[in-house]
Amino acid sequence: MKRFIGVVAGVTVLVTAAGGAGVASARPWTAPEAINWGPCEEARPQTGALGEALGRIGDAGEHVTRPVAGRRQAPVGQVECGTLRVPLDYSVPEGQQISLALNRIKGTAPLDGNHLGVMLVNPGGPGASGRGLARFVAASLPADVAARYDVIGFDPRGVGASEPALSCVDSARYFAPPRVDNVPRDAAEERALVARAREYADGCGNRWAWFLPYLTTENSARDMDAIRAALDEEKISYLGYSYGTYLGAVYATLFPQRVRRLVLDSVVDPAGVWYDANIAQDYAFDQRHQDFLDWIARHDDVYGLGRTRSGLSFAWYSMRSRLRSRPAGGIVGPSELDDTYTVGAYSSAVWPRLAQAFADYVKKGDTAGLVAAYRDLAASDAAEENSYAVYLGVQCRDAAWPRDWSRLHADTVRVAAKAPFIAWPNAVYNAPCAFWAERGGTPPAVGSAKLPPVLLIQARHDAATPYQGALRVRGLFPTARLVTVPGGDHGVALAGNACVDRNLAAYLRDATTPPRRIGQGPDAACQGAVEPRPVTPLASGGASGHPLLTRLLMGRVR
Repeated sequence: MKRFIGVVAGVTVLVTAAGGAGVASARPWTAPEAINWGPCEEARPQTGALGEALGRIGDAGEHVTRPVAGRRQAPVGQVECGTLRVPLDYSVPEGQQISLALNRIKGTAPLDGNHLGVMLVNPGGPGASGRGLARFVAASLPADVAARYDVIGFDPRGVGASEPALSCVDSARYFAPPRVDNVPRDAAEERALVARAREYADGCGNRWAWFLPYLTTENSARDMDAIRAALDEEKISYLGYSYGTYLGAVYATLFPQRVRRLVLDSVVDPAGVWYDANIAQDYAFDQRHQDFLDWIARHDDVYGLGRTRSGLSFAWYSMRSRLRSRPAGGIVGPSELDDTYTVGAYSSAVWPRLAQAFADYVKKGDTAGLVAAYRDLAASDAAEENSYAVYLGVQCRDAAWPRDWSRLHADTVRVAAKAPFIAWPNAVYNAPCAFWAERGGTPPAVGSAKLPPVLLIQARHDAATPYQGALRVRGLFPTARLVTVPGGDHGVALAGNACVDRNLAAYLRDATTPPRRIGQGPDAACQGAVEPRPVTPLASGGASGHPLLTRLLMGRVR
C-alpha cells in the first residue's frame, strides 16, 4: 500500500492508495468546488410500478413522495441535480477533467439534530446509473430514516448523463434482433461471434483510447471521495447493490476513515474479479434456471408443460433450437430468448410471465408472449449500449483477462457441458475483453479492520453474486455482519422482505447489527418471500410483473 498526504475540504489528511489499474500513484489534490444544485432535466415517470414506487418525481423544489395506503402521500425530500468535475487521472489531478452527473434527495431532519449526513447509492453493473436508485431508496426507506440522510445518486464515470458517456458502436445496428446465436454449432459460427466481439472492442478502442485506461473501479471509488469532499462531508454512508458492493468495498479499503455506514447487498466476491466471477455465475445461473423449470413443473395444472425437470429442459432447448430458423415475431431468436429468460434468474417475480410465454409458444405456437417479454425486459437501445460499454471498460481494465480466444473457448466448452444455460451467452457477452485496447491491471487488495460496523445482505442462491462472495467479504471486513435470506432473488434490501428491511433500518438509524457468529455461517437469517403464484398472462409495457429494483440493478431505469 502506498501512502500520500491529501487536502480534502480544506483539511490535510492521511489517505491510503492502492495504486491499482488506472492509478499509477494518486497525488495530493485540492478538494473540488461545491456542487451547484439546481433543477433536474429528467423525465417524470407516469404510470406502472415506477410511478407507484417513487410517487411524484419533480424538479428542485418538488418532493419525492412515498406510497402510503389509505392516506395522501407524505413528502420525503426535494430532488435536485448537479454535476461535479473530477480528474480523469488521479495521478495527474491538475490534468484533464471529466464530469459526473448527480442527484440529491434531501432529508428533512434538522442538520444540527438527527441528520446523519449523506448516503451515496449505486445499483451495480458496472455501467448502471445511480440516479434512479437514489429516488427509489429515498422513497422506500422508513420515513424517519429517510429524513436523516441526504440520498445522493451519481452516474459513475462514463455512464448516462456523466460526460463523456461511452458509446462504441451504432447500437441500433449492433443489437438489431434477431442477433446471431450466441451458442455456436460449428467453427464458422464461432468465428462470427469472435469477429463481432473484436468489432466491439475495436470500436471502443478507436473512440475512447484516451479514456479507457482510467475506467476502473478504483478511480470510481476516488470519484466517490471527490463527491464527499465537494459536499464538505467528513464521512459518508453508502448503499451498494451487486457490482456496487465491490465499488463500496474498494472505497472502504481506500478510505476507511471516511465511512459512517456501509451496506453491501448481493455481494461480489473480490477474489473472482472478473474472469473467475463470470465462470462462477455460469454454474449459479444454470441452477437458478433449473429452479425456474422446477417451479413450472410444480404448476403443471396451470402451464401444462410437464411435471419433470428433464421434460421441461427438453422443451426449453427445443424451443431455443426452433427459434434459430424461425424467430418469434421475426424478432426473438435464441440469443434474445437467452437475454429475456436470464431476467428470471435475477427475480422470481417474472416467473409467471415467462412461464406463460413459454407455454403459449410450446403448446399453441403463440409468439406474442415471447415478443412482449423481450421488448419489456431485455431489448437493447442506446442507453443499454452505454451500460454495456462501461461494463466492459471496467471489467476488462480492472483485472487481467485471457487474451487468447482458445482459453475462453476451452473454458466455455468445459462449463457448458455441465451448466449450459448461459455458459456461451456469458462468454460471448464478455468476449471483447480478449481484444480490449487496454490490458487488465491489478485490482486493489480488498479488506480493512478499521471500519465501523458494516452490514452485508445476501440471498443464499443468488445467481449473479453467489453466496460465497458474501462469506468472503465478511472475512475481509472483521466488523461486517451478514444477514441472509433463502431463495435466489438478486437485490434484497427494500424489495419487500420485512425482516431484512428491519435490519437495514436499525443499522442506518444507529449502526445496530446482529451479533457476530463464530464460523462461516450468517450472523442473522431472515425468512424468504413465498414463491410467486402462477397467474394469467400479464399485459406488456411498463413495469408490470417486473420489480422496479430489479430494473434498477440491471440498468434499465435512469
